[in-house]
Amino acid sequence: MAVNDVGAAARSESALIAARLDRLPVARWHWRRTLLVGLAAFFDLYEVFMSGVLGGVLGEEWHLGKYVKATLIAAPFVGMIFGAIFLGIASDRYGRRRMFMINLGTYSVLSVLAAFSPNIGVLIAIRLLCGVFMGAELILIDTYLSEYMPKLRRGRMIAVAYTIGFFGTPVVALLGGVLVARSHFLWEGWRWLLLCGGLGAMAVFIVRRGLPESARWLAERGRVEEADRIVTDIERVVEAERGPLPAPEPPAPVTVWRVSLADMFRPPYRRRTVMLWVFQLLQTVGQYGFSSLVPIVLLDKGYDIVDSLGYTAMTFIGAPVGAAIAIPLVERYERKHLIIASGLITAGAGLLFGTATSPVLIVATGLVITMSNNVLSGAYHIYHTELFPTQVRSSAIGMAYALSRLSAAALPFAGVALLDAFGSIGVFIGSATLLVLMCVNVGVLGPRSNGRSLEAITGETAEAGTGEPASSAVRADVTNA
Repeated sequence: MAVNDVGAAARSESALIAARLDRLPVARWHWRRTLLVGLAAFFDLYEVFMSGVLGGVLGEEWHLGKYVKATLIAAPFVGMIFGAIFLGIASDRYGRRRMFMINLGTYSVLSVLAAFSPNIGVLIAIRLLCGVFMGAELILIDTYLSEYMPKLRRGRMIAVAYTIGFFGTPVVALLGGVLVARSHFLWEGWRWLLLCGGLGAMAVFIVRRGLPESARWLAERGRVEEADRIVTDIERVVEAERGPLPAPEPPAPVTVWRVSLADMFRPPYRRRTVMLWVFQLLQTVGQYGFSSLVPIVLLDKGYDIVDSLGYTAMTFIGAPVGAAIAIPLVERYERKHLIIASGLITAGAGLLFGTATSPVLIVATGLVITMSNNVLSGAYHIYHTELFPTQVRSSAIGMAYALSRLSAAALPFAGVALLDAFGSIGVFIGSATLLVLMCVNVGVLGPRSNGRSLEAITGETAEAGTGEPASSAVRADVTNA
């Protein structure tokens, strides 16, 4: 690991930028950015959860075989594998804001085009491309908000953004139930479902243009003057609303180094990388496995498509409710402990859902699954941004996130095979087992992170207590002036 060539002075300035942001009280400036970013999350999650709805609807309308239906569901997840890796890396190189605009703008156009698909092959191809450009969206949301929100409210604000975002889950199911049963204005309902997502994302793209670049990212790239101008503007706006600002805490001694992606596989980050990779492979079982397969499982239980989508919509109401429950919990309890508790609840409720036959029990257990899933989601979207330095944050979590898209793409095929062989209970026994393994992984390998600056958690400043001391051979501390 080479000594950072921007020099000790620039690193000290970067630490000061971070300290100035961390000491700000939450003001309307923070809430506006959280709203804008949360609206983008809405369309990302709308896109993800639309897969299961489309699979259920077009399976009947176009008489698709089970594995063609699984391919339709899996297509955006396959695209997200590539988007998470390559667009995440591009975000670290070219900036958070630029990739925000490219991702959402391109997705909105592609989603509109998908509404005009003449056949299943074209639809699958466009859905795959949609996935590429949405693949890094949640990564960028997590990274951007974590780099701007004060350290004592970082978790709460990201959880608020996801509460907004997860309204996309019941909305897509409700729209599916309303639109797909019939044609509207001589156009099939599923096409309107795609069109609504594309046009809505386009509107968010337009209002998102006012977002500033991440000041932390600018400072880490040596563009300290630009970062200082942005932070000074924010301080002026916040001070006008909240009164005189407290002085920033004196930055801790700065650890001078340049971090590369290769360093993610060396101490002190290797343990975190292994934990996050295993976690991302397994967490999709609860989060996206349930949401993508529930319409198919309900059809297998004997419900028709309208009833199936109606029950799906009712269970998906638990998504924003669970995300809202996470808001006070993510700062009160350690993020890793919240992930474990919600994962175990999801596993238990999934077993009950698999055996349920009455509509009341199906909806009740489905609600518990979606609520606990989204408490878990609120916690981990905060947690993974806290594990790696600003220089490689998007790249490191993007590579791990790509593994979640890989397992999500495989889930429809595995789920259909399990459904054929063992019925719905087999699907959920397998899911519960993998979720328990996920919890053990986080419990053993995951570090604590609550209430600390990003720089302290990742070892960029010399604050004790990270639990993962770096080798003295790869670190050099300097004292701030």
